Amino acid sequence: MIDVGALQALRSVAALGTLARAADELGFTASAVSQQIKRLERQVGVPVLAPAGRGVVLTPAGQAIVDSAPDVFQALERCAEAAQSVAEGSPRGMLRVVAFSTAIRGLLAPTLRRLSARCPDLLVHITEQDPDEALRSVDAGTADLALIHDADGIPAVMPPALTQRRLHTDVGDVVMHRTHPLASLDAPLTGANLAGQAWVTSPPGTVCHQWFRRLFADVPEEPDVRHLVDDFATQLALIASGNVIALIPRLARPPLGADLVALPLRRPPKREVHAAWRRSANTSPAIQAALAELSA
Repeated sequence: MIDVGALQALRSVAALGTLARAADELGFTASAVSQQIKRLERQVGVPVLAPAGRGVVLTPAGQAIVDSAPDVFQALERCAEAAQSVAEGSPRGMLRVVAFSTAIRGLLAPTLRRLSARCPDLLVHITEQDPDEALRSVDAGTADLALIHDADGIPAVMPPALTQRRLHTDVGDVVMHRTHPLASLDAPLTGANLAGQAWVTSPPGTVCHQWFRRLFADVPEEPDVRHLVDDFATQLALIASGNVIALIPRLARPPLGADLVALPLRRPPKREVHAAWRRSANTSPAIQAALAELSA
């Protein structure tokens, strides 16, 4: 009989192209993944991988196994859900959640206490992952539920075996010290208001930096960026000095305290936050309980 762990290892190698990357995703060493693949080859009696440059590729037999793997994992999930459906009490076991950092801070963390009260026998394990990696983890079966966002307004590419539900619309505001000249404005801010201001912003390549650059799309003057900082708590500490302002998503923002204010924009940047899970796990009591609390 084929070992399920070895099947999962082959599926990850197929998706990521190398034993090392698959090992990182699965939480094993490359040697352990290699041993799992060799065990699978002994079980099926044919090679499933072949070297290709610095990586590996599937043999025809390996591809046939990977193509059949979703049916295997779906059958296993149905077995687990059948057991849970007849068990007394609330969902139990472990729910593995992967999410980007601000979703952990703004959505998951506030939900955990309610979910624990509703499902005392359910253990939630959270891992921080960017959306693309999170979707791969759920698709590969190494995670049960992912929280993702659209990248700069472009929806994530959803693997066929997954489904999703919109949970939240995250919006960016401009945060500044309460003594800043703009803090007294009543109307929402525009690019013209923000021209000439000193900024701390997330580094290039991040969604928040893309949001920031879009603020000045119609402003000829180049923004005055004093600091590049990826951590929002550090941005807030710099804003508290009174010398800079920042564009910060609401999910990423802790309570500001008395010295800082957040002002809305006339055309605020937005991103949609979705939960994603395998279609075969639609009836999972744990996933449905988590979705109910996240939606609430």
